[in-house]
Amino acid sequence: MKEEKVGAWPGGICAPYPFDVAETLDCGQAFRWAELPGETRASLWEGVAFGKYLRVEQRGQQVWLHCSPEDYEHTWRSYFDLEEDYAPKREALAAMSPALAEAAAFAPGIRILRQEPWEALCSFIISQNNHIPRIKGIIERLCQRLGAELPGTGWHAFPTAERLAACSLEDLAPLRAGFRAKYLLDAARKVASGQVDLARVAAAPVEEGRRELQTIFGVGPKVAECAMLYGFHKTECFPLDVWMKRAMATLLPGRGPEEFGENAGLAQQYLFHYSRLHPELFVEKAAHPPANRR
Repeated sequence: MKEEKVGAWPGGICAPYPFDVAETLDCGQAFRWAELPGETRASLWEGVAFGKYLRVEQRGQQVWLHCSPEDYEHTWRSYFDLEEDYAPKREALAAMSPALAEAAAFAPGIRILRQEPWEALCSFIISQNNHIPRIKGIIERLCQRLGAELPGTGWHAFPTAERLAACSLEDLAPLRAGFRAKYLLDAARKVASGQVDLARVAAAPVEEGRRELQTIFGVGPKVAECAMLYGFHKTECFPLDVWMKRAMATLLPGRGPEEFGENAGLAQQYLFHYSRLHPELFVEKAAHPPANRR
């Protein structure tokens, strides 16, 4: 079934269906969104991307973006990948195995965000050997300390590479980022100087982009793969960590990410989200199931 078209009302834009806010914003691909307390019939979220603040409200199957038509067209439609029809992608993946069909049906409203590449790179540098609440805390402290204030929102933009490159390790101590601070500085200095060119990474073949990102100190295959998928929208990428390897072995034994082709990143999101919310699948395999890591 083809996705429905957007609608508009004086307070914002109604996004196309299916799009689930919680499934998309709380599945480990972005870390600058927070769910707000509200009435039980609605799910309210707020966050920042590309230096812009947004409040998102979901009521049943309807998702309202509280923004102007101009901001929707210039920022949020692309950010949430709302111009893309996900139905054929879900159908193609579901045809590959019953387990993948179940995972896709469990969270059909997940979309792959088109994040700002620099922010995605830093976010997944911070994500190393970390869990989601702590990742969010470090990123929030980074933005409050070095990012531009967004008046009237209580939020700050993500700092530029140039702003971060001007810092020392001592300047970053309040972030409590641990060993990741030196990785962030190296990334900032290489991006700010042009030694690592993010526009070149975006235009290059995937393998070439992976190699360039891995010239940054502390960026290995997993971080590069996450940055390529979530920051450069290279949807053939499939981040693999210990939890995803366990999920693949449990749900799709003997299968590899390369089988999913251009939809590999979406398959990864379906499997990650499904596994995170079905810890009973992993009780015998791990003392701590893949609940909250990236």
